[in-house]
Amino acid sequence: MSEAHERPLRRGWTTGACAAAAAKAAATALRTGAFPDPVAIELPGGQRPAFPLALREAGADWARAGVTKDAGDDPDVTHGALVIAEIRAMAAGSGIVFRAGDGVGTVTRPGLALAVGEPAINPAPRAMIRAALEGAGVRDAEVTISIPGGAALAAKTMNARLGIRGGLSILGTTGVVIPYSCSSWIHSIHRGVDVARAAGVTHVAGSTGSTSEQAVQRLHGLPDVALIDMGDFVGALLKYLRVYPVPRLTLAGGLGKLVKLAQGHLDLHSARSQLDGAALARDLDRLGAPPQALAAACAAESVGVVVAMLAPELRAGLVRGVAEKCREVALATLAGGIAVDVAVFDREGSLLARTEP
Repeated sequence: MSEAHERPLRRGWTTGACAAAAAKAAATALRTGAFPDPVAIELPGGQRPAFPLALREAGADWARAGVTKDAGDDPDVTHGALVIAEIRAMAAGSGIVFRAGDGVGTVTRPGLALAVGEPAINPAPRAMIRAALEGAGVRDAEVTISIPGGAALAAKTMNARLGIRGGLSILGTTGVVIPYSCSSWIHSIHRGVDVARAAGVTHVAGSTGSTSEQAVQRLHGLPDVALIDMGDFVGALLKYLRVYPVPRLTLAGGLGKLVKLAQGHLDLHSARSQLDGAALARDLDRLGAPPQALAAACAAESVGVVVAMLAPELRAGLVRGVAEKCREVALATLAGGIAVDVAVFDREGSLLARTEP
């Protein structure tokens, strides 16, 4: 194994932590005339990271500092982005007022933790920024957070679907990015459910990819706000819906992903769940599949190889069985109260099988 694979994955810092550090540096410069570089902040878990400054500017009643986000070894869309905080002095008793600058979004739909019209700076980062400002001796200020190029980066996120327009969200509850935790994706799944519920949606669809999402939207005539891009994280969607339910849920995806859900996996990523070939062979045996198909199933790493060997009626029976088992797994995870159906699509978006809710 190479050295790169042996070393632990390096953790990074959230946009919220970067914004707090930039805000503290700017606030310190506004109060004292000097920028601390690097600037240290305390995170909610007690860590005290120090951030080098990538930008420092000041005027008569304002100061601006920037920190380049380092997401560690996580494939984060905002890795390398410049997070800027501009601090302007306000009258005593004004408190801390947050503004969205260039590249930071604004909330336009109800259902999120922030009111409509507020800058998309989440509650935990706001608390970190307030604490950082207090540490710099500033209690009354206007704080504008900017991420140059953030609007283009936001197009790669789920912000538009959540009703966050104009840029990115400032995120992070701990300030620390754990590599490959995919916490931002799971956060978006949860917020997608929140927004759908606030909009009065009674039927949501969780999809493993864009093809199945478009197909299930056509199948049920669903509005965009009802669509949840769950990717591999079906468990994150089901467990959140167990606490914050909607009347009906459709799960949609291709056979390769959904066969793993049918086998009980709630994380469908290839690195975290694998096809159980022996279980697939048993299902095929019950359908009357020939011995060569059973042997191929036991050795297969993907269901597609096996499906290609099956006669049309056997293939249809397998797909129907996968859909039914997915529904059973989902219902067991949800623990009642939600009507569930499952739709299996091919790579072109054609419906292969569906269950009734």
